[in-house]
Amino acid sequence: MAEEQEQVKQEPVKKEPVKKPKGKSEGKGGKKTAEAAPKAEGKPQANIKGGARLRQKFEKEVRPALMKELELSNPMAVPRLEKVVINMGVGEATQNAKLLDPAAAELTQITGQKPVITKAKKSIAAFKVRAGMPIGVMVTLRGDRMFEFLDRLMNVALPRVRDFRGVPTKAFDGRGNYTLGLRDQLVFPEIDYSKVEKLKGMNITVVTTARTDDQARALLKHLGMPFRP
Repeated sequence: MAEEQEQVKQEPVKKEPVKKPKGKSEGKGGKKTAEAAPKAEGKPQANIKGGARLRQKFEKEVRPALMKELELSNPMAVPRLEKVVINMGVGEATQNAKLLDPAAAELTQITGQKPVITKAKKSIAAFKVRAGMPIGVMVTLRGDRMFEFLDRLMNVALPRVRDFRGVPTKAFDGRGNYTLGLRDQLVFPEIDYSKVEKLKGMNITVVTTARTDDQARALLKHLGMPFRP
C-alpha cells in the first residue's frame, strides 16, 4: 500500500509563462498602451547625418570664409540663417474663400510644408476687407527644409525667371533681413503649368542673425544668392 501511495503522488505541474504579443506594454495600473506604429516600407527617409547640401556648404566653406572676411574670432558670432518666410497673398479670397485652396496646395508643393491661412488685421472699406477675413497663405521654414528651399530657389527657380539679371542688392530692412518678390509661381518646377488657373505672386523673406545689412549681404553672397553686379 505504501508503494502505491508513493506512485500516486506526483510533482506539481509547472505552468509556462504566457507570452505577451509584441508592440503592447503595460503601464502603471495595468493599463495597456497603444501599439507601436509599424515602420513604413518603401518610403525614402531623410539623411539625418548628412543634412541639406546648403547646410554642409555653410559649415565647411561659408563659416570659415565669413570669419576671415568679417574678422571674427568666435565661430558663434558668425551670421547664419534663422528662418525663411514665404507669403502668398490672394486678394480675391475676400469674395470667394475657396480660392485659398489651390494657393495652399501650390505652396505646399513648393515648400513641402502645409501653410497657414493669414487673416486681415484691420478693416478697409475701400477694398471691401473686414478684420478677420482670410486674405492669403504663409509658410515659415526652418532647419533642413529652409536650406533645401533656398538651394532650389537660388539654383533652379531664379534662373527660370524671364530676362533674369540678378536680384536687387538693396532689398534689406536695416536689420539683416532680405525680402525678395516673385511675380508668379511657375518658376518652380514643382508646379504643373496645365493645372494653374491663375498666376499668384509671393514674397520670400530670409531672416538672418546678422546685425547689419553688410553682414547679411556677405552671408547670402557666399551661400550663392545671385545679386546684380
